[in-house]
Amino acid sequence: MRSRILVVDDEPSIRKVLQAHLARDGHAVETATDGGEAITRLEGEPFDLVITDLKMPGVGGLELLAHVRQNLPGLPLIVITAHGTVDSAVEALKLGAFDYITKPFDLAELRTAVDKALRVEKASRRSVQEDPGWREGKGRFDLIGVTPSMQRVYALVEKVADSPTTVLLVGESGTGKELVARALHSHSGRRDKPFVSVNCGAIPENLFESELFGYEKGAFTGAVTSKPGRFELADGGTLLLDEVGELPRDMQVKLLRALQERKVERVGGIRPTAVDVRVIAATNVDLAAAVAAGRFREDLYYRLNVIQIRLPPLRERREDIPLLVEHFLARFNERLGKHVVGVDGAGMAQLMAWSWPGNIRELENVVERGVLLSDVDVLGADSLPGLLPPSGGPTAGPDADGVGLKELVRVHTAKLERALILKSLEQEGGNVTRAARRLEISRKSLQLKMKEYGLREDPE
Repeated sequence: MRSRILVVDDEPSIRKVLQAHLARDGHAVETATDGGEAITRLEGEPFDLVITDLKMPGVGGLELLAHVRQNLPGLPLIVITAHGTVDSAVEALKLGAFDYITKPFDLAELRTAVDKALRVEKASRRSVQEDPGWREGKGRFDLIGVTPSMQRVYALVEKVADSPTTVLLVGESGTGKELVARALHSHSGRRDKPFVSVNCGAIPENLFESELFGYEKGAFTGAVTSKPGRFELADGGTLLLDEVGELPRDMQVKLLRALQERKVERVGGIRPTAVDVRVIAATNVDLAAAVAAGRFREDLYYRLNVIQIRLPPLRERREDIPLLVEHFLARFNERLGKHVVGVDGAGMAQLMAWSWPGNIRELENVVERGVLLSDVDVLGADSLPGLLPPSGGPTAGPDADGVGLKELVRVHTAKLERALILKSLEQEGGNVTRAARRLEISRKSLQLKMKEYGLREDPE
């Protein structure tokens, strides 16, 4: 399903350029000439993202932002700004805008901002605000699950949400770490301040410092204006450092200093800036093992690991699968205009038996494909693509045709991973750095995977 993006700008050339670039990336793009027209479009049609200029005749970008925040919570909005109005864009961020991009557009920066915003929008659709009934007996803090492992998560969120203490979220990919980070923010006294997320695994190593701490005009070639970093943008609110284990060693030192001193200094700057930021770190790697191997600083690990919340993999909370399936069915029925009422016994047995290497994200994708492709009201085992191993044998079980469960999972995961890498490389024209950013992993990790799967690019 293509994401629907609304581009709002009074300049026809800007609308045309953005529409062309975004459509080339596979998005469905509509345009509006000012904030008033955009509000009319938003009231009548569903969109996944708004990109708007700030200065427009009639209803401007800030008025449009206020309308979106009040009437369409969860819909991300990216601000377009000229170099001379960066301060206005920063003010828009403090009022709730997701991000900003500057004219003339850097295509990589545009794509990164759009991809990040759409991931946030997709996560927000999981919110129980769409269905208040989820609060009663099916989860807490906009999270779904009733198993003991999830009850432990809820208890910790309740205890630490309204404190400035640093939290470390650990868990496999797809277990909902960002949702828990947002729950910690939205149930704290910082809820009306910015929630800023940065994926440490998607930033080129030479851009880490400027991304986190910002830069001053003239600090390096191409720095034609000053730009605040993520710490400054999150001032008063919450900063999520996702995939924190991917931070290079030299950046670990600078992050530790920022956490200890609560001050940051922009690249090319001459004085530090005090920031009031609650830091939440998330990782899918064993940081303690990374410390032992010398890849992660021990002092930074202890600074981040004040309160640890472990997100259980889906295979450890199978009793929650029916609740999650029900939630996803309701969401995709509405989004895709379908009327699937449930999953039959055989289909649910298959869902319960699968090992879910991709966790909740994989389950979500399976249900979406099932709803989209099915012509029946009740999904069966044959309507749930992606669960059967290549041999067509059982989905789980240590004696499945003589093949162990771990081997089935390994083969299935490897095939899926290779296909995703090939698709990302194709979408990015073979550019490894941009493909790594799209996959939300480091360039080094992608190079190693490419070598493993025979896709060239030996790691340096």
